[in-house]
Amino acid sequence: MKKPRMVPIERLTHDTPYAVMLSYPKPEKAELKRRLKELQKLGVKALEFRGDKQVSNLNVLGKGCVGIVLIAYVDKKKVALKVRRLDADRLRMRHEAEMLEKANSVKVGPTLLGFTSNLLLMQFIDGCLLPVWLEKRVGKLRVKKVLREVLEQCWLLDAIGLDHGELSHAPKHIIIDRKDRPFIVDFETASVNRATANVTSICQFLFISGIAGKVAEKIGEKDKKAIIEALKFYKKCGTRESFDMVSKACGLQTT
Repeated sequence: MKKPRMVPIERLTHDTPYAVMLSYPKPEKAELKRRLKELQKLGVKALEFRGDKQVSNLNVLGKGCVGIVLIAYVDKKKVALKVRRLDADRLRMRHEAEMLEKANSVKVGPTLLGFTSNLLLMQFIDGCLLPVWLEKRVGKLRVKKVLREVLEQCWLLDAIGLDHGELSHAPKHIIIDRKDRPFIVDFETASVNRATANVTSICQFLFISGIAGKVAEKIGEKDKKAIIEALKFYKKCGTRESFDMVSKACGLQTT
């Protein structure tokens, strides 16, 4: 197993293999210079190339259509850094930062630490994706507790009018940390201008399609028709009482 590579930003020069991480997919000298200034503005001292994904033979935390996610260090503190791709379908990171900040207002998502036009700095979540976590030897009560918290977070997002947008297929959008705390991540397509569907989307993913089979192995089969009916009622009125009915139908009610 290769040792993680920590690189001070002073070494992120155009002639090193690390430069592509700041101006993916093709290193551009002028763009690299701009982004190094943005790193300095955010107080980033070093990057660490570690993670389950690979980009140009370097390990990273994540790779998506909009950005590359890396480990960064600010005042010796480990944080997550999302770097906008040059070929992304958006010109800046402001929208995602604003959506994450709104989610943070109800204590959902990794904490936003700062942003620039091309960079998004946030809390590093030391954990694994929900489908991977479910493969571990976790008992029924632990699973129910985590899933109940996921639903609660989705209810909070619905309540403030923020729609995540990608929770009906969310294998990469929920991270469980080492203390069994779930974090909803990746708010790049989130919106406050469309109808919210966070609770209905996550229930579809967890109990109807998506990873319903894995969930059923842990907490037992649930009546999908009952869940769908509860979701219809919730969608109609959106009250806390209707949300509690959804939670009960999913077998996640507190005792």
